Amino acid sequence: MNQNKDTIVKPSILSGFLELLPEDQIIFNNMLDTIRSTFESYGFIPIDTPVIEKAEVLLAKSGGETEKQVYRFTKGDNDLALRFDLTVPLARFVAQHYGVLTFPFRRYHIGKVYRGERPQKGRFREFYQCDIDIVGDEKLSVINDAEIVSVIHSTFKKLGLDEFTIMINNRKLLNGFFMHYGIKDNVEVLRIIDKLDKIGADNVRKELVASGISENVADEILEFTNLCGDPDDVISALRQIDIDNDDFVSGLEELETVWSYIKAFGLDSSEIEINLKIARGLDYYTGTVYETILNHHKELGSVCSGGRYDNLASNYTKKKLPGVGISIGLSRLFYQLREANVISVSGVKTTTKVLFVPLGDTSAYAIKTANYIRRKGVNTEVYLNDGKLAKKLNYANKLGIPYVAIIGEDEVKKNTVCIKDMNSGEQSVYTIDELTEFVKNIM
Repeated sequence: MNQNKDTIVKPSILSGFLELLPEDQIIFNNMLDTIRSTFESYGFIPIDTPVIEKAEVLLAKSGGETEKQVYRFTKGDNDLALRFDLTVPLARFVAQHYGVLTFPFRRYHIGKVYRGERPQKGRFREFYQCDIDIVGDEKLSVINDAEIVSVIHSTFKKLGLDEFTIMINNRKLLNGFFMHYGIKDNVEVLRIIDKLDKIGADNVRKELVASGISENVADEILEFTNLCGDPDDVISALRQIDIDNDDFVSGLEELETVWSYIKAFGLDSSEIEINLKIARGLDYYTGTVYETILNHHKELGSVCSGGRYDNLASNYTKKKLPGVGISIGLSRLFYQLREANVISVSGVKTTTKVLFVPLGDTSAYAIKTANYIRRKGVNTEVYLNDGKLAKKLNYANKLGIPYVAIIGEDEVKKNTVCIKDMNSGEQSVYTIDELTEFVKNIM
């Protein structure tokens, strides 16, 4: 039955949502699997939380821009919201299941989050985040902060992104510095400093002065935050600064401890730097903070960030649950790497390694033999539709399937398989027993 053209709806998706073709989705999935396996290699355990939460729970401490970006709606008597990050659901999760969790609780969470912000190139309303957090019960050793750096390093190495820099700082250092100069609104100053790489020192100085800070103190702040580079050199310079308050002293001690244990994890200053500009705009960070940049693509900004917080779940429990963690915005990272040609499509549009092509009445044998190879760990597909051999080989070529197993009457009679290498064009005949060796060679 023909459908009236006027009733056909134009296929489209909302702006700010990422939808990939199979060849891109395969690369994306490989990146996601690499991140997951790296997190698990450090002993992080998975959780998943509902995409939809009770609005009163999810928004317990939000406000301002965050609350404006939340997708919120009602269904019946329920006031609901889509999760906008993975940290607030973690806080709720830990408080709710505190009695059955083992601390320190080392979790990873990979999932979609939603923010109703204005779509921009590389920024989405629906996107994947890949988070790890270590949550303690009352206390959490600062050595954990150093391990987070090792996880970041291992993750980006395994993703094949070799040229990167992990920048670390400590919010206590900044707070102590501000207290020394009588600055009361630390949060506002931190937000301004966090813009240094985006708007430059002159504009940051103007904003600091506009916020009520004297020009001399603004200059001192800029000179202080300009300390950046080799951790040993920066720590040495910080020791020379004559500031004697608890926050500054504690922040410097923590930074030294973190750096000493980063070296214990086998890392050095070739890919790690202390950067006092790194403040992280969110006010719940209380100690170590992290940002990671790709050296040859600094225009992408931080591709992995996070830090230490004193009390994760203060809105949901009276128990003190300090933690440290980082987040990789995978959707944004993938999109930006594709745009910058750091990663490219290989032409492979399927994960199938071997396509079985039955000729004539040989489908049952082809299915049986394909099952045999599949059980040995090879992704295998059987072409079950009618058509000439050329059409079936063209199907394999279009999808980039490397091997085609051609099954004719001779193969059935002799209990063999004829396998064509689609790259070289060579064909080889294997007995069923010999297929094991073939499988080893293509794994």
